[in-house]
Parts: sequence; C-alpha cells; structure tokens
Amino acid sequence: MPGKEDTLVLHATVTKYSNLVTDIDIMRSVGFDGVELSSSKMESYLGAGYSSGDLKQLLADVYVPGMGFLIDIERQGEDAEALWSRAREIFCLAATAGAKGVQVLTGPVNVQAVIEWSSSGRTDLYAGVLGYPEDEQIAITAKNLAVLADMAQEAGLLLYLETLSWSPVNGLEKSLRLIERAGRSNVKVVIDYWHCYTSGVTPEDVARLDKDLIYGVHVCDSLRFDGGIPDESVLRDVPTGAGVLNLQEWTDAVKATGYKGWWSCELFCKRQQQQNGYLVARELKSLMETLVRPAE
Repeated sequence: MPGKEDTLVLHATVTKYSNLVTDIDIMRSVGFDGVELSSSKMESYLGAGYSSGDLKQLLADVYVPGMGFLIDIERQGEDAEALWSRAREIFCLAATAGAKGVQVLTGPVNVQAVIEWSSSGRTDLYAGVLGYPEDEQIAITAKNLAVLADMAQEAGLLLYLETLSWSPVNGLEKSLRLIERAGRSNVKVVIDYWHCYTSGVTPEDVARLDKDLIYGVHVCDSLRFDGGIPDESVLRDVPTGAGVLNLQEWTDAVKATGYKGWWSCELFCKRQQQQNGYLVARELKSLMETLVRPAE
C-alpha cells in the first residue's frame, strides 16, 4: 500500500468509542487503504493482557502511515522529563505497530489554559510558551522538536507536526519555521483543514507548499469561526461535509502541490461518534473518494 498514490485511511476518531480490533475490522470492511491509529487504543489493547506479539500480528498486513499523538512538545524543565518519557513509549508503540510516523502537537493542548491566559495573563494549568516573545516560542519548541526527531529517527520513524490553532505556535508559517529551525529531515507537517481555517491559513497558502514537506492530510470540517480563541469541542462538532469549509477547494489546494500521499478522515462530530461506526466510516470514505479521486 505505501507505493499507492492518494491512499484513503480511516482515522481512529471516526470510531472513537470502539476498540482497536473493531477499528481494523471497520477499515477492512469499508475498504480503506489503511488506518491512522490511536496510541490510547493500542495501550488499552496491551493493558487488557495482549502482548506486543499479538499487536504485531493484528497489524501485520495493515498499512499504518501514522499514529497519534505526542502533546505539548514545547515542555521545559521538569515537564520535559515527562515529554521524553512519553515520547519513548509512543515511539516504541509505533515501531511495534509498524507505523511510519508519529503525530506531534504544540501546546497547551488544553484550550482552557489559553482562554484563562488571554483574559488574565495567568493560568494554573500547563501554559507552555504562552507569554513568551514569538522568537523565543519558536526557538524553545524547535529545540525540543529536534531532540524528538532524533529519538524518532533511532526508531525508524518520522514526525508529522500539527500546530494547534489555539496554541501560541500555530499556522503554516510558524510550522515551517519550526521545521527549518529544528533542521531534521524526518519532520514534516500534516495538513488539517480545521486547524488551517481557524489559524487563518487559506487554501492558497496550502497550494504554495513544497509537497515534500507534507506528510498526511486530515480531511475535516468546521462550524463558522468569527475569530478569538477557537474551541475545538464546539467548532468541530459537525459532520464532515455539513460545515462551512469548501472541502473540494482545500483538497484541490493540497493536490496543487503535487502531493500524492495519504488522506485521513478525522471526525469530532459527537452525534456521528454515537452512531454505527461502519456506516459513518462508509459515508466518509465515499466523501473522500469524491474529493480526492474525482476522475476515477
């Protein structure tokens, strides 16, 4: 499957409340080319008493381009020790699962920290680099990203970066600055339509990207965003295709770069996550085929 162009993969958020075995069955039954795995679902599988060997066997013939995710990559001081420890755990999981890459996220992942900081200049929650000058935010995050990339390289993995739109380090421009400053060839970006939209990135910005910097696309939607701090739990609670984003425009922008890699259907619609996962996955695969493979 890795040699195939424009592969369509199931994202674990589509089947949020099913286990790993069911995710793989849905992927096969619906006809996806692969799956973007959840580290928590894999850990639940292993925590139930299954072995690493069982996990390898389960995923032996499954295309796994990536898995999520490592959060708050800008952590410093004592927090950094937890970051390195979690990175080792996730990279080991990824290698066992045969994943090619691991998703890494800027923080704080908890949007409430950003909301509190914005209103009062302080928060008791993890704050990351909130309040730092922009150049320092980039320098701190890029330094950690380089260390993580070296750790990932040792495990035969690459990292795909998602700068969360509510975090201080967000958007494509800062993502590219991070990658350039980290200076590691195994760091790329994932294009997430929602995070692009809510951080002010346009399809035109995406179309100008170097295709070799893109590793993965999250096809997703949004409710209308009028500015401020984007709340993912509210704005993403919509079926893909029923929101305000012109999904074909965003998809065409990615394709304009010459990108031919994998496309994943990320989903945060609460109603759909309570429905029949097989049917929801089938609808999303049909939508992605229309968007990504219109000539077929």
